[in-house]
Amino acid sequence: MANGMSKKPSGGKSLWVILAALVVANLLVGLFLAPRHVGLHNPPLLQLPNFLASIGVPGEWLPSHITFTWLVMTILVIFGWAVGRNLRAVPNPVQNFAEVVIEGFYALLDQMIGRQGRAFLPLVGTAGLFILTSNLLANIPGFQPPTANWNTTIALALTVFIAYNYFGIRKHGLRNYLKHFCGPIWWLAPLMFPIEFIGHLARPVSLSIRLFGNIFGEESVVTILLGLSWLVMPYLIWLGVMLPLSLFTAVVQTFVFIMLTMVYIAGAVEEGHGEEHH
Repeated sequence: MANGMSKKPSGGKSLWVILAALVVANLLVGLFLAPRHVGLHNPPLLQLPNFLASIGVPGEWLPSHITFTWLVMTILVIFGWAVGRNLRAVPNPVQNFAEVVIEGFYALLDQMIGRQGRAFLPLVGTAGLFILTSNLLANIPGFQPPTANWNTTIALALTVFIAYNYFGIRKHGLRNYLKHFCGPIWWLAPLMFPIEFIGHLARPVSLSIRLFGNIFGEESVVTILLGLSWLVMPYLIWLGVMLPLSLFTAVVQTFVFIMLTMVYIAGAVEEGHGEEHH
């Protein structure tokens, strides 16, 4: 039985397929919600002409959160290519760094979900690296982190929401998965189901607003300070206070997002869904 289960992990090729579909959905959400974006007044250092006007994206320039999302994606793709093109038994510094990162993700997945959690590395690892890289862009003057825009964070949160529900339904079946929403006592189901359902719907809202609010607020303060850099003192405040705080916040917000993601996945794929109703 153990061998049989080890041959059928929760992830695999189907996980990569659903992850690719969710990435496409992520980008579409970012594009079509662009008119609602909350942006800073100062223009970013990197701007691209809006060649997406034909599908309804407004403005002369491409929305900055999309431009910098592509920049982050490019950075991560180049990093992945640099690591994978020449793997060695004795790793070079880049490969060594990548192995440390992957082992760190594996340790978190093992702790939060168990050994089966390693199958979800593509989702958790990609989200974590994307969010961390995006957050760190806030420390480069003239760059706007994609996570300082609600379109990006809601797309990430919706990706996690769809993914963990898919994982739960795939493992337990739709009927048993929905039974989990009904609570341990059958006659309380009419009360528990709406409460649990609304609670799950609130998860992408809380995930997106928490990340967006922290990064946008921090970016706004940094922008104001750098705008007054001719006074010298605000620049020193940014360099001595805001920069270390920004680096700390970038890591903490990434950690919070991926920890909640793993908690949601663990709750969806845990054993015993629906057993208390039999």
